[in-house]
Formats: sequence, C-alpha cells, structure tokens
Amino acid sequence: MNLPLTYKIAVLTGDGIGPEVMAEAISLLQRCAELDGFRIELNESLVGGAAIDATGKALPEDTLANCEASDAILFGSVGGPKWERLPPNQQPERAALLPLRKHFNLFANLRPALCLPELTAASPLRPDLVLGGFEILCIRELTGGLYFGQPKGTREEDGETIAVDTMIYRKSEVERIAHLAFRIARTRKQKLVSVDKANVLENSLLWRAVLKEIASEYSDVELTHLLVDNAAMQFIRAPKTFDVVVTENLFGDILSDELAMLTGSIGMLPSASLGTGQHGHYRFGLYEPSGGSAPDIAGKAIANPIAQILSVAMMLRYSFNLDETAARIESAVRKTISTGLRTRDIWSEGTRLVSTKEMGSEIRVNL
Repeated sequence: MNLPLTYKIAVLTGDGIGPEVMAEAISLLQRCAELDGFRIELNESLVGGAAIDATGKALPEDTLANCEASDAILFGSVGGPKWERLPPNQQPERAALLPLRKHFNLFANLRPALCLPELTAASPLRPDLVLGGFEILCIRELTGGLYFGQPKGTREEDGETIAVDTMIYRKSEVERIAHLAFRIARTRKQKLVSVDKANVLENSLLWRAVLKEIASEYSDVELTHLLVDNAAMQFIRAPKTFDVVVTENLFGDILSDELAMLTGSIGMLPSASLGTGQHGHYRFGLYEPSGGSAPDIAGKAIANPIAQILSVAMMLRYSFNLDETAARIESAVRKTISTGLRTRDIWSEGTRLVSTKEMGSEIRVNL
C-alpha cells in the first residue's frame, strides 16, 4: 500500500492580522489534504516583530533552520508601528523577509492581480474597462538589478554629496526568469508580455535580446515587448488584454503595485517567491499575501483571509504540482464571493458583511 505524500511546510505567521488570516488558511489546507489524500507536516516558527520581542531577532536561527528543513514557506505578514523605532536594518520587513529571499535565492516573484466580476466596483477604473473582471499575473525578477548591484552607496565627491546605485543583470539571471515566465504562460493563455526600457538602458537591451532568443523554444507562446512607461499606461487603458507579464526587479516592484491597485482590493491578492532549489522533486518557494500586517485592524476579526488562502493555492500549484487542489481552492473563493459574502475591505451595499472566521469557514464549505 502506497502512503500519501507528505509535504513539510514552515508556517511563519508573523504580526498584526497574520495569526487571524493564517488560522483560516491552515484550516483550509488541512481540509484540502483530507479531501485530496495527501499529508501535511506543519512546523510553526516566530518571525518579524513577534520574533524580535521573543528573541531579539526578526529571523532567529531556529526559524531559518525550520525553513531549510521544509519544502515550502507559508508566510504571514510582518511589521507594525511598535518596531518602527528600531534602526532600519533591524526592522521586521528588512531583517526577516529580505534575508529569507536572499538565503533561498528566491529569484522570481509572482503576483496575480485578480479582479473578480463581482468586485469590479472596487476598481478605480471605469466600469467598461473592467466589465467581467480580469486577472494579470506579474512575474518579477527578484534578486538582480538596481536593488542589488554594486557599487552602491553615498559619498562626497568634489565637495558635493552623491549617491550611487548600480543596475546589473547577468544573462543567466534573465534566462532563468524568462524560462519560468514562458512555462507559466504556456499553462494559461499562451501570451507573454515582456516589459523593459530598451530605448534607454543597456540592461534592457540585454533583457530584450535574451527574451527573443528564448522565445524560439516556446513557439506556442506569443511574446510581445512593451516599454515600461507604455506598459504602465496600457494596464490602465486595457487591463483585460493582458495575461502574463514578466519584467526586471525595479519595474516589477512598481508595476505589480499598480496592478494590485487596479483590482481595488489588495486583501484578495496572494504572492509567491520561487527559488531554483529543489527539495526532492519540489520547487522551493515562499508564499504570502501581497498586503501588509494591518496592525490597525488586528484582533478585530474583520481582516480578509482570502489573500492568505490563495497563497496556499499558489503553494500547492507551484511547489507541489497539485494543480487540481489549487483550482479547487480558487473555485471555492470565487463561489463564496459570488454568493455575496464580504469582509469589510470589499463590502458594498447589498452584500453580506462577515468576519474573518466566517469567510474562511464558508470557503471551506465551498471546497
């Protein structure tokens, strides 16, 4: 008799609304395991402000060791006013999340901008532009470019203060994000838009050349190129014409936030940061909501758990290849929204306002 597969998951709940929304995500994950016949081994660790309070460090050694021993990381949210007095490099966001990305070489950030048909009224765009909803997946290169290039710093030169940041991309870095983007586009609408600034930047000339070269290996995927300023405009003018977008670190940082804002409900949006490393046959990744820790509503039972729940779906799809289970979760979320249930952040006249737990419970029922 073959025993079901066991997936080891490091659960890093974090701060603010993290514990509330994570509880709903874990309950749903456990229900999926029951329904679809796999096992999960959950190992919780402190991270962020909670870890600072308990150990003095935002990312304690035992937390990192837990992540190293796991197949994926399910991350909550970190930070809040309580820890803003700390030096910048000791604050939860910079001292926990960034070191995790670096340690595990999480080079690809996937952020879906999902606007469900029932929630288009929340979008700041004209109703005719978002009629029927839209979903755009932004794939951002996460470990190269301007944020990490050297030299970097501030110095005095000829009696004046100057600041230097260096933008560097290696061909191999562009190749690996391009291959990932093409493979994902192949599973969706076979359309990939690459965003660069090839009319100005040497980095973008390399980026565009590599994308064109690799496109020959994916003849079933239609590749188009957009300059970043034009892309920012086209997302607003015609969001429904896009499916998968791939771009470098700085542009991705900005554009993924623009796309999130177009949906009008960041509490609905998950994200994944994927690495090159394999744990067995798994692709290692870190999965988290796109929003923050929202300390102003923590403990009030009004936070939207859907972003954390959809992060579970992304984990099952991209780390464990459980596409059917991931689709089951996504369908349950859509069904729940279609019945008119809303947490406060997405509530509108004529819908039913529910708590964090009520939303999570209804999604589990709709599995």
